[in-house]
Amino acid sequence: MITPSQKQTDTVSRREALVWLGVGLAGLATTGLRFSRAAELNTPSAMLTRPIPSSGESLPAIGLGTWQTFDVGAASSDRAPLEDVLNAFVELGGKLIDSSPMYGNSEDVVGEIAAKLGLRAKLFIATKVWITGKDTGIAQMQDSMRKLRAKPIDLMQVHNLVDVDTQLATLREWKRAGIVRYIGITHYTASGHDAVARVLAREKIDFVQINYSVGEREAEARLLPLARERGVAVIANRPFAGGDLFRRLRSRPLPSWAAEIDCESWAQILLKFIISHPAITAAIPGTANALHLRDNMRAGLGRLPDEKFRARIAAEAV
Repeated sequence: MITPSQKQTDTVSRREALVWLGVGLAGLATTGLRFSRAAELNTPSAMLTRPIPSSGESLPAIGLGTWQTFDVGAASSDRAPLEDVLNAFVELGGKLIDSSPMYGNSEDVVGEIAAKLGLRAKLFIATKVWITGKDTGIAQMQDSMRKLRAKPIDLMQVHNLVDVDTQLATLREWKRAGIVRYIGITHYTASGHDAVARVLAREKIDFVQINYSVGEREAEARLLPLARERGVAVIANRPFAGGDLFRRLRSRPLPSWAAEIDCESWAQILLKFIISHPAITAAIPGTANALHLRDNMRAGLGRLPDEKFRARIAAEAV
């Protein structure tokens, strides 16, 4: 579970980083994020996709997280920026959006906006069960589907392995019945990786979601190879290490080598580091800012770093 003391968002840190790098939000708004790359890199059809190993279905490599960012009130002034975010996400080829009952109002907000904008059919909606007990788990998952207006739901995950055996038993039944399309497990800290690996080794699941970034690489040692071996899709959460990476990089200019992998921001470099790992299916940066969303989505376009280049990023971005 993410504690209140950890509520330092990637969005705030991104804003600080842009100012320090001399980019500035006003400048971004003026340019409308017009980049110098060829026009084809701005089309949704160019978005990198990865197959879900258990089915072969393709998912775009850049998804959208909703922790904190979609936890807003009912006022139109609160939700209008998120409508812009979700519209731009789909427009630019996005599909996977991830939420949880522990994310406050996020599920309800995602469901309402997707319905209002007619986007449900274009989204791959993932959420989680985060409670003990079979009956309470069923009730919570049914409530999530109601809020998200998604039945069947695309992916239901056992959040932070809470009562994992009980909830996976229900989810296996639900998958056979067509109530959910895919099932998985999640965690967000390296301290949970051993427990995740044990479940991954013994259970037949479709997805595992774990923390992975250039600043949190522990999953490379065991979890990512195990996921590939077991044919399990991997969603990377905390792609900016909770904003820590932006705080480290805010005084550094964008390196000249960024152009070699078609990157025009640190966010794109950090995301391309993640999705260039062969075990990763998608990364899910969260934002409530449409400009940041458009910046993130460009990480799914153009060239990816090879292993040598990944090592260079790791050396210079930490």
